[in-house]
Amino acid sequence: MQNMLIFGMGYTAGRLARRLRDLGWMVRGTGRGGDLAFADRDAVLAALAKASHVLSSVPPDRAGADPVLEGYGSALRDWPGRWIGYLSSTGVYGDAGGAWVDEATPIGGGRRSARAEADRAWQELGERVRVFRLPGIYGPGRSALDRVAEGRAHRIALPDQVFSRVHVDDIVSGVVAALSGPPGVYNLADDAPSSQNAVIEEAARILGQTPPPMQTLEEAQLSPMALAFYAENRRVANGKAKRLLGWAPAYPDYCAGLRALSATTSPAPTSTEPAAASTDHS
Repeated sequence: MQNMLIFGMGYTAGRLARRLRDLGWMVRGTGRGGDLAFADRDAVLAALAKASHVLSSVPPDRAGADPVLEGYGSALRDWPGRWIGYLSSTGVYGDAGGAWVDEATPIGGGRRSARAEADRAWQELGERVRVFRLPGIYGPGRSALDRVAEGRAHRIALPDQVFSRVHVDDIVSGVVAALSGPPGVYNLADDAPSSQNAVIEEAARILGQTPPPMQTLEEAQLSPMALAFYAENRRVANGKAKRLLGWAPAYPDYCAGLRALSATTSPAPTSTEPAAASTDHS
């Protein structure tokens, strides 16, 4: 039986765990959806010894350190397993002025300097590593539908701002494809970068609601995290994952993703979790 150890079993990694179990895998993990306490070193090392695959979705901490590499990096370097995955962020590319970025684009020049350092550090674990760079993540209970329904959505008067996103289940399918694909760095994003305003307007249309009013950044009184999101502008290319993994998003644009969500789920409150599984992965 294939055996996956997941560090940080939150929103995204938890959905991956369910998919792997459906495929007959044994999955253990730390985090609120896991069965292991991260600080229980003996238990984690015992699980690592039995694992054939390891994935981390844990972002750097507030001090900029990667908790998994800090706590278990030496064990991972000596671990004989053949597959290591890390859920990174397309935020490592920084602001591209709306231009396309791909896996060859330099990283580390944006607001996510600690994430870029962690991204590089995971790659240094060797040729068994797959790094998945993720943009804004959405899915059941975490989408523009929920924000519009709850009155938390904003439209900001920045006509040239654009970003990429990915449905959580397309991340899962990308990671599953990479289980038998070559090592390396992969962007997992949909095919249609667009403005945040367009996404909010489509969500409002689906829900039969009037879109929120257009505001300036000052009028919206956004959190520092949200303001940082609007300070960066890029389009994320996904061609490498398509070519080398045979992957393609089931939800190639926000319209398809939001329609599917509206047909299967009711908007639900959003909860906060570490960045590797949050909607602020852009």
